[in-house]
Parts: sequence; structure tokens; C-alpha cells
Amino acid sequence: MRLLLASLLFSTSLVLNTTSPAKGDDTPLWKGSSWIWDRAGGAADAQSNDSRYFRRVFELRSQPTAARLHITVDNEYTLFVNGQEVGGNSDWSDVERYDVTKLLVKGTNVVAIDARNAGGVAAAICWMKLSRPDTIIATDDTWRVSLTKTEGWQQPDFDDTSWAKAVVVSPADAAPWNITGQKVVGAGGRPVITAPPGFEVDSIFEVPHDTMGSWSALTIDSQGRLIASDEKDKGIYRITLPADGAPDESLNVEKLPVDVGGAQGLLWAFDSLYIHAEGKGLYRAKDTDGDDNIDTAELLMASAGGGGHGQHAIVLAPGGKSLYVAAGNHTDLPTELTSSRIPGLGNWVEDLLLPRIWDPRGHAAGRLAPGGWIIQVSPDGTQRDVFSVGYRNQYDLAFNADGELITYDADMEWDMGMPWYRPTRVVHATSGSEFGWRGGTGKWPDYYEDSLPASLNIGPGSPTGVLFGQGAKFPAKFQRACFLMDWTYSTIHAVQLTPRGSSYVATKEDFIVGQPMAVTDAVMGKDGAMYFITGGWATQTYLYRVRYVGDESTAPVDLQNTEGVEARGLRRRLEAMHHGEAVDLDLIFAQLGNDDRFIRYAARIALENQPLTSWRDRALTVTSPMATINAMIALARQGDPEDQPSLLASLEELDFAALSEQEQLGVLRAYQLACIRMGEPNDQARSRLIARLDPLFPSTSDAINKELARLLVYLRSPTIVEKALALIEHLGPEQTPDWGELVSRNARYGGTVAKMLQSTPPARAVHLLSVLRNVEQGWTIEQRRKYFALFPELAQHPGGNSYAGFLIQIRDDALKTCSPDELAALGDLASVALTGITFVAAPPQGPTRKWTKPEAMAVLSTPAHKASYEAGRNLYHSQCAKCHRLNGEGGAVGPDLSTAMRKYSIADMLDSVFEPSKVISEQYESHQVITTNGRSLVGRAVKIGKQLYVYSVDSGHRPQIVKQEDVDEMLVSRISQMPLGLIDPLNETELSDLIAYLQAAGNPQHASYQSP
Repeated sequence: MRLLLASLLFSTSLVLNTTSPAKGDDTPLWKGSSWIWDRAGGAADAQSNDSRYFRRVFELRSQPTAARLHITVDNEYTLFVNGQEVGGNSDWSDVERYDVTKLLVKGTNVVAIDARNAGGVAAAICWMKLSRPDTIIATDDTWRVSLTKTEGWQQPDFDDTSWAKAVVVSPADAAPWNITGQKVVGAGGRPVITAPPGFEVDSIFEVPHDTMGSWSALTIDSQGRLIASDEKDKGIYRITLPADGAPDESLNVEKLPVDVGGAQGLLWAFDSLYIHAEGKGLYRAKDTDGDDNIDTAELLMASAGGGGHGQHAIVLAPGGKSLYVAAGNHTDLPTELTSSRIPGLGNWVEDLLLPRIWDPRGHAAGRLAPGGWIIQVSPDGTQRDVFSVGYRNQYDLAFNADGELITYDADMEWDMGMPWYRPTRVVHATSGSEFGWRGGTGKWPDYYEDSLPASLNIGPGSPTGVLFGQGAKFPAKFQRACFLMDWTYSTIHAVQLTPRGSSYVATKEDFIVGQPMAVTDAVMGKDGAMYFITGGWATQTYLYRVRYVGDESTAPVDLQNTEGVEARGLRRRLEAMHHGEAVDLDLIFAQLGNDDRFIRYAARIALENQPLTSWRDRALTVTSPMATINAMIALARQGDPEDQPSLLASLEELDFAALSEQEQLGVLRAYQLACIRMGEPNDQARSRLIARLDPLFPSTSDAINKELARLLVYLRSPTIVEKALALIEHLGPEQTPDWGELVSRNARYGGTVAKMLQSTPPARAVHLLSVLRNVEQGWTIEQRRKYFALFPELAQHPGGNSYAGFLIQIRDDALKTCSPDELAALGDLASVALTGITFVAAPPQGPTRKWTKPEAMAVLSTPAHKASYEAGRNLYHSQCAKCHRLNGEGGAVGPDLSTAMRKYSIADMLDSVFEPSKVISEQYESHQVITTNGRSLVGRAVKIGKQLYVYSVDSGHRPQIVKQEDVDEMLVSRISQMPLGLIDPLNETELSDLIAYLQAAGNPQHASYQSP
């Protein structure tokens, strides 16, 4: 039935005329800032055409974690921060934003502007937001101004007491400049949207949640109609867009008569709708009776598993003859595969030299390689070729104009601060590629020669849609862009991929940012506009349209890259041999040492796909270092244990000191694989390896130290304990991740990340402690005490939800290797709490009442008092902190609330309070385990080997372990661990204080706590 939903539509035009503000900050851009000059009349009277020199000195109590400065001057300027030239511009209408975080220091700082008029009115405006400490520096009458330039005037210690005070000539939003139209709130409190200059963002449909659900996937059919799916069971919908020039109210939405739903991937191709349904698999739906309605669906490819890391994107292959289908790491590969680009179909191996530690909260425990996968599938589903593996949760895929596949992968945010954490990353997925996701501590670093690196590391986030700008009526820059959607941080990034050899390097900028805007998917419409949806996890869905209305040309441009054509062509010739085409061993061996990592990777995979007998002897005759390394990696992966002596001898011939760092890392990885795949070397070979590797540790390279430490612990080097403990003492400060932009954008949501940036966990030391936990012999009592004394120090640093749990498990594993004498000597070092100091909270004052959602919304929509930070923090610890983490404080039983108000509206959050069992993420579901002797254990149950690990709600406790044969019954609980009536003990004031604290993410400098 076709539904005309005009009563539910809104079309709020968000026209944005200048560059985007610092993202996620409550303080509107330019608030507190004024246009200044050296005399009144700057906004109305013609001024002289010479320079004015402005300064603003300020003190900082600490180095900020982020600082974004916005500036423009009518007509020209040069900007300096602490004496260093930052930039300049000669067009006042082009507002510039600069990241000046690294230029600021603890103590005295100065912003200095050389401002020049070029006729007519004149004025300057500058606004800078700093995070941690939270500070605004804005142009006002506290700035100093001079008409003359004096030596050193840009420096912090320059004496400007003789300079005049600047004069405020106009407020920020005054004519003729009017630069403040950058944030527009939709009617009824809808999300705030920002975009680049010249772009218009329209919200054209508000999805009725009760009847149409929360939309997770979007595609476009051959007639230009949009098709969207609810994330659960409320169906698939077709949206007919208004004709050119027609009002948005003519948009039509209809539910398609097909029983399959819950898609996280949709594609219209081959006159069919392909649906990748959560927990089920790939379906093909068709119109069988010619009435222009999809009416039947056939399951083409079943796949077990699902959830948020389940069945994901479907895209059409270049040339339009097949599909590429993706799934996250909680989805098993289909059982009936026909081929694999990765050698050894079904022989997926972890390739870890030392035992891993599974996540202490049980996330993905027991999930093994290949992790998330991408399969090439024929239109009828009968041909299934494994194309790429090793992902955690790559949600979407897109081919660029060169025919290369790009995806956007995530790591587990609970791992932040640990050496195995990998930021969300853009990757170029090539034939046979492996990106090294493994559970717990087992993730491969991207320098491993048997994997491929990221094109761009972004930082914390939750990747969803991926879309290229082909077909968009956008300026050329954005036609070339790859648009990446981040659900958690409500951002659409625009990424530029620049050819480098046969692959790409990438840079990004923010394109669309919302508050909140949980974006899930996007398509380019036939009209050249981008259409994107928000939703997921039962949140409100909106359909948005992004159009360019500026002055730049939107004529189609040639999007194919001429640079790198030959390199990509060579790589593809090698990739053709991944499935048996035109095998050329001479070409393969010639490219094993190619400087281009993607080419030599393709050559090695081609080699491994050939019969071992055709290349084993030749591999041992290779002479160039990188070719030798890759030949030996191939032999380690495909050879027999009898090949190990020859392999080790071949590597031993390489002059380690003369190799590049990547070559040295390749040698160390080849040694690891020889041990992993072929078994521990005999005593003679082990002694030779120790003699070769021991003098190399420690190195000046952190990466080489990591891999040497693994090998030397595995080989039982007699010096590794002493050397590693000494190295820990001399590591120096950890490099702070460059995530200041994220913290700046989410000052009230990124509390956990911000705390970590203020006190970056010593990940290199954690790595060394983790590998040393496997050393059983050779410790002195003093070394044992030194080792265990490090844990309380490391625990002082904030990290992800699993940070303390990992430290506990590392320490507990190490304790198992201690002798009774060593344990006696350790004393309390073996039991010092690593989970921090517990906040002592007072109970709510009440009186208790039975709250309803409408009553709570009424109170929260018109709060009757100024929020109290202290009261809110107390209530958070009283009611929420046992299970939830916020701003680095609290437990980890439930979701981290640091980004909750970024993802959810107040109404959505109250839904979770009043109906906690409505949506339970697989990360937080629990089980009841009943044993054969009548014991009942409650917690998250994970099967690992032949045992069941039951993780309790307390992350500080080790799991209870039950043999599989002792389990009588295990049930998945459909009831949330979050109790009903959580807010019933609160009075109206307390409810307001608690919600304000959650909105502020525990930040006492949040606008909620400032005087009006």
C-alpha cells in the first residue's frame, strides 16, 4: 500500500555559508567573540588601508588536548601563535579553521594577528576553543592593538602594555559580514547539522518509529527510488522522491510485500533486490507478477551468526557481473564455499607465537580467524569466492573509479590504551588480503609482512556507510571523495585517496556533522544529491538530502587516477594467479621483493596458491632480502616441518644490521611463522636463534623491540627478563594519539578518550609485561618484585573498559608461573587492587515515585533549576556507575555512557530506562549456566576449547571455568541486567541533575554548569 506521509514530513533547510565549527562543542561558534579594530566605525565607515597588529596573551594551567582556532579579517591577515606563523588569507568570506593544539604550552601563550584592510570597512574576528583545560579565547576589547610593528611583537614575552585596547566595532553576527549562520537547529529540537560552504542539508522524512522502525541500510533502484530496511522486523520500504521542482511533500513511502527484513546491507542489481539479513544470510528478492512490487525472496547464501557484527554490505563488482558481500567477525563464513583467494580454503590459522588473553569482559572470546570477511558471489549465489579477511566489523564497501575496493573497519573501543588497540581505519581490500583481526590480545600489528596496512588510521569511532562521490553534482573535490560514516561520533568524513604505487594513502576532512546524527548508510541519487539515513539500535531515523547550491562547477570530472596505472596493472596480473589464471612463476618470483608492499603481497599469495612442489626449491635460492623474506613466509605457511632447517638457514644468511626496518620486521615475522606453523626448533636451532637475536634487543625501534621480545620469550632467552625490565625503565613518555579533533568535537561526550589523552597509558610497557608473563624460569626475587610493582603504576592510567581487566589477567597469568618462594616474597604486590578508588555515593533523597516516560520528559524539557555538577556526579555513582562507565569512571557491565548523548536523544535514553530489555547488545547479554551437580552460574558464558568461561558482572573478577561435560543447560537471558525503576528513587531536581551530568559526560566545565 502506498502511503502519502505529508503529515509526517518536514523539510528544514540547513544552508551553511562558511566552514564548519569545532565539532561537538556546546558553545556555538563565535559566542563571546566580536569584530574588532582600532577605532569605532569599522562596520560602517571606510578605514585606512594600512595594517593593524593585534595580540591576546593568556595563561594555561596545562597543555590542552585540543585547540581549534577560527579566524577571518576584512580584508587580509597573517596569523601567529606563540611566534610561529600559522596561516593567512586574503578573502574575508573564507573563514579558516586551524588546529593549533601543538603550538600551545603550559604557561604564557599569545595569539597575534597581522590584519590588513584593502579599502572600505574593516574588522577582524577570531575565536578559539581549547579542551582540557576548557577555555574560549575570543576577540573582544581585552585584545591589544598597534598601528606599528615592533621586533618580537608575535612572541609571548613581548611587552604590549603601551599598546591600545582594541575597539569592538560589531557583534559577530552583524552586517555586512553575518558569518554566524553555521548551526541551524531543526524544528522541534531535531539534530543540529553542519556542512561545508555551499552545501544545503534538508531533512525530508522523519520515519515513524512505531510503525517503520529504525533504518539500517539504504540502496537505490534502477528507477531512482530509494529502498531502506528496518534493522529488525518492521519491513523494507521504497521511497519515491519528488520530481524536479516538486515540493518535498510529494515524497511517497511504501512498504514492500516481502517477508525478509532486518537488513544491514541492501543492493539493487540484476533486476532484483539483494538483502543481507541479520542472522540469516543473503537473499535475492524479485517482482514475479510484473506489478512493480518485490514479492518473493530466495535465500542464496546462508551464514550463521549476526548482531551488530553480522551480515553487512552488498556491492556490485566493477563490470557488473558479480557481487561483493561483507560480514563482521561474529558471522561464520558460509559453509559451501567454492574457492578462496587466501591459500588453504578453510585452513584459517591464528598465527600467534605466544598465548593470547581473551577480552576480560568476554567480548568476542572464542571467535577465531578469519574474523570479518568479504566474499565475491555470483548473481545466483552458486559461486562463492573468499576475497579478503581479517576484519573486526567492516560495515560497508565501495569501489572507486579505478575499480579498487575500499572499506572502513573498527576495533574494540574497550581495548583503547592497550598495545593491541588499532584505531578505526580505511583499508584498501585487495585480492587475498588479510588485515589481521584476532580476538583479545591477538590482533596483528599492520607492519606484519603477511598482512596489509591501513590507508588511513582515524581514531575511535563506529564505522557504518562507505560511499564514493561518483555521480554527485558536487564540486570536483567531493566527486572524488570517499565518504565514510561514523555512527558514534555522528560524522560523515570526506576522504581523499591519493595513489601511492599500486595502492593509496588517504587524508580526511569532516563533511557532514550532526548533534546527534547516528548515520547508518547513504547513496547518491539520480538527481546528483546525496541521501543518507540515521538510525540503528532503535534510535530515531531521519532521511536527509545533501545538495550543493554554491558557485563552484559541478560538471562531471574524470575520476580515474592516471597515476599508479602501471603499478595497479602489475598487481592485478599477479592477483589473477590467485585463482589459477595464467600462472607465471618467473613474474611471481621477480615481484616478491618489490618495494610496493601490495605488489609483493600479491606475488606471495600467487606463489602460495601454486603447488608447493613447483616452487619449494626455487624459494630457497632467492637472494635479495625482501624477496627472501616473502619466499620464506610463503614456505613457512605452506611447507612441512621438514622444511624448517632450510628456511632458518636461508634467513640466517641475511645481514640483519644492513636491512631496512620493514625488512627487519619481515625477518622476525618469518621466524615467528616458522615456529608457529612448523613447530618449535630443536635445541641446536633454538640456541643458534637466541645467539642471533639476543644481541639485537633492545633496538632503537619500538616495533622491532615488540617482535624481538615475543621471539626471545618464546625461545626462552636467558637474558630477556633482565633486558625487558631495564627497557621498561627507560621507555620515556608514551606518544599521545592525535585524537584532539575528536575530543574537541565531543567535549561533553568523549570523556573517556579525553582522560586517556591526558594520561596516555604506557602501551609499550604493557606489551613487555604481557609477553614476560609467559616466562617461567630464570627470575630472581628482585626481578619478580620489580615486575609486579609495575602493575599498580600502570593501573593509574585511564583506558578503555577492558584496560584494568587486561592488567589483572596479565598479572594473574604471571602469578601462575611463580614458585612458592617467589609468591611468599611478593607479599601484597600480588593483590594490590588495579581497578581504582571507588566513589562513595549518598543515596537519592527522593521522595520515591513511580515515574512514567511522559512525566520524565515534561520535567526534562523545562528544568526548573540550574544543574548541580556535584549532585549529578553523586547520583550517577549511586544509580549508574556499578554497571556503566562515564568519563573514565564506573563499571563495564553495561554500555559506556561517555558517548550516550551523542548517540541518543533524551527520549531514546529514557526508552532504555523504562524498557531496558527492549534492545540488548550482544556485547552485554548474559547467560544462566546450570551444571550437572546443580550449581547455577550467571554471567556472560563463552565456550573456549572444551571449557565454558562464565564472566561475572564484576570486571575485577576472573571468570569461573566449567568443563563442557559438566554443563547441564545454558540459557540466554532475555532480561537486561539493568533493573526496572532505576529512576524511581529520584525527585524532579535529582532527575534533572542526573540527566544533565550524563549530557555533560561528567565534564564540570560543560555549559549546563555555567552561569547564563
